[in-house]
Amino acid sequence: MNPNLNTIWDECLRIIRDNVSANAFATWFADIVPLEYKDKTLNIQVKSHFICEFLEENYIGLLGSTFNRVLGEGVGLKYTIITDSTSNDGGGVTEIEPETRPVATAKRTTEKAEAAEELNSMLIRKYTFDNYVEGNSNKLSRTAAESVAMFPGKTFNPLFIHGASGVGKTHLVNAIGSKIKQLHPDLRVLYISAHLFQVQYTDSILHKNFNDFMRFYQSIDILIIDDIQEFAGLPGTQNAFFHIFNHLHLNGKQLIMTSDRSPAQLKGMEERLITRFKWGLTAEIEKPDLELRKNILRSKIRHDGLKFPEEVITYIAEHVNASVRDLEGIIVSLMAHSTINNCDINLQLAQKILGGLSEYEKEPIGIEKIVKVVADYYKVDVNSINTKSRKREIVLVRQTAMFLAKKHLDLSTSKIGLQIGRRDHATVLHACKTISNLLDTNKQFRSEMSEIEAALQTA
Repeated sequence: MNPNLNTIWDECLRIIRDNVSANAFATWFADIVPLEYKDKTLNIQVKSHFICEFLEENYIGLLGSTFNRVLGEGVGLKYTIITDSTSNDGGGVTEIEPETRPVATAKRTTEKAEAAEELNSMLIRKYTFDNYVEGNSNKLSRTAAESVAMFPGKTFNPLFIHGASGVGKTHLVNAIGSKIKQLHPDLRVLYISAHLFQVQYTDSILHKNFNDFMRFYQSIDILIIDDIQEFAGLPGTQNAFFHIFNHLHLNGKQLIMTSDRSPAQLKGMEERLITRFKWGLTAEIEKPDLELRKNILRSKIRHDGLKFPEEVITYIAEHVNASVRDLEGIIVSLMAHSTINNCDINLQLAQKILGGLSEYEKEPIGIEKIVKVVADYYKVDVNSINTKSRKREIVLVRQTAMFLAKKHLDLSTSKIGLQIGRRDHATVLHACKTISNLLDTNKQFRSEMSEIEAALQTA
């Protein structure tokens, strides 16, 4: 084993150790021996087939991200497995058995007809029709959702549900999925975020596993994609989804999508996809009105076995009108204050808590705010972001600000690049990819990003 390989593997282990528990590292990674790195393939020695299978089942995403960071993209992984066998005369013999497998996070499908019960639907089980509170703002979406659950692929296909963050889109589409599994247990249901779909697609390209990726998604009966607006500016992902959409729709399979805006307002999305989004029913979930907010509060309080005075419910509903998540957050805050301070939940406590939560009155996040918060966190002069400097700390601030702008703002990559460092859209895409890789593989950076996000919300 050459010294360079030792250095490469030590760097990989450093990243892995930073992202798993000490026990997991000692059990699954400490005994791995790197044998060779040649032709973009890393050959590692493990002690058994079981270890090989366990790594692929549980840590292949981490391995893939680690290799991308240390060795670059498109790295394959070759396992050399030591197996013990016994000769006829009883002597022990050690055999070396090589197996080459691509590094990928998208789950392989060995048979197209895989049983529905073997597929992890990834549904959020707590979200059902029973605990989805109906009101004027969501009545159309709720009615359409129940129709799709009863007759998947036969009523509204696709079903496109849009609305602001926190109004209940994720709850509703998961309720559809759970109801379909209850009524039609033979159907393969999958709920997945657009972000995870994009990650799986990218990995399938990097590791030459694209055909398996496509076969898997074309085998789904009910495909639910959450936050599909995140496909914007990703032509490869859009193209893959276009072909999956066509295959499923042609075969009478149900497609359900959510977005924070209507199809007509989606920017950076191919017209052929937008046209298909409009084939079925487009339904908007509006922000809940006062009566619905009261009913949502009552439902949550009843579900948690709590008792709130009606005047408290009314006060909260009148003063918190942003989203369902905010309403539920206030309930949690009231319960925490009541328990810690050993006091009753009353109007005075509600007024005190809401008075201290100025977040409901904050100005919206903008690019200037993002740049300032990130620059302040890393103690970098804001003006240096717009220079041509390639100093590491300035590049990190610039890329982090671009990533957060893409995440929080409804702006094109071109506009983000223009306002952050006067860069082009390709630089913004590269920055977002770089920061995503850091979040996947660097525990310290994930902690820093959490602190920056918190500062952004409170600034």
